[in-house]
Amino acid sequence: MGETQVTAQEGRSTAGPSPVAAETAPRAAAAPSTPPPATGRSGWRARVHSLRAPGRPRLWFEILLIAVSYWLYSLVRNAVPEQKAAALRNADWIWSAEKSLGLAFEESVNHAVNSVTWLIVSMNYYYATLHFVVTIGVLVWLFRRHPGRYAATRLVLFATTAVALLGYYLYPLAPPRLMNGANFIDTVLVHETWGSMASGNFKNMSNQYAAMPSMHIGWSLWCGLTIFALASVPWARVLGLLYPTLTLVVIVATANHFWLDAVGGMACLAFGYAVSRVWYGSLPHRLPKRVPGAAKVRLTGLRAARLPRPAPEPEAEPEPGSEAEPEAAGAAGARRP
Repeated sequence: MGETQVTAQEGRSTAGPSPVAAETAPRAAAAPSTPPPATGRSGWRARVHSLRAPGRPRLWFEILLIAVSYWLYSLVRNAVPEQKAAALRNADWIWSAEKSLGLAFEESVNHAVNSVTWLIVSMNYYYATLHFVVTIGVLVWLFRRHPGRYAATRLVLFATTAVALLGYYLYPLAPPRLMNGANFIDTVLVHETWGSMASGNFKNMSNQYAAMPSMHIGWSLWCGLTIFALASVPWARVLGLLYPTLTLVVIVATANHFWLDAVGGMACLAFGYAVSRVWYGSLPHRLPKRVPGAAKVRLTGLRAARLPRPAPEPEAEPEPGSEAEPEAAGAAGARRP
């Protein structure tokens, strides 16, 4: 490159390519422009790395994934044998353990809140609805405002729910309201509140003996921690912490869970965060807010995305004997010194 060879032709010097450059030109042309695709172990590593890299979520895929996942969760949870006798024995053991710790306060809270009709009815509706509404709302918020952190945070929720299914199978547990010989009040039956899958006309559609761990706590704490870690305004962060706290009061006041069930839900959530940490190499809130390298195209009025301009077409050479040939020859002669 940069080397020339001077030759004499008709009394003038012309510059031509150097023999060294001429020899290297075919080699450069023969060299492949792109490296060959990775195969074997390196190919699998690249594939795994691409799966672990945060990507922009696709709306249709997320809706389908969440719908199918919740359907499978409900199917597996309700297919677990109820094991009524074992569930009642486990409930008696939990109740005795809490008494020995001096922390068996569920019955007192249940009776105190039940004495205020408007409060306990509100808690019944809280238990039946916000468990789904708030969780879906946080997923939508993540999808729109934190796409780079969405997949990792969603994995926490999915892993938490998956390990909870194992708990339902290995440790059937009756809720306090179904215990034999206890004085708990089933607030949904007493106040005829609509919406609970655990009592009333819906009780045959749900496994009644899957109280450990409490996914009301697992999901609400996931929502609360996500909001606290990612929200930019202080009042939203405070609400994020209050939500799982109030959920704990609700599950105890309605006699749907022991407080130890909440501990089980927290343990499942810790497992979910560990899975996400191992897979993505970082906790969700430490990942970039936006997907790196994702171009965001917006159309405003008649302005569209910029497209590359087509290359100019080369001028056609004049055919021999045409009228343009003398003109081109004259122009070439005029340029000669």
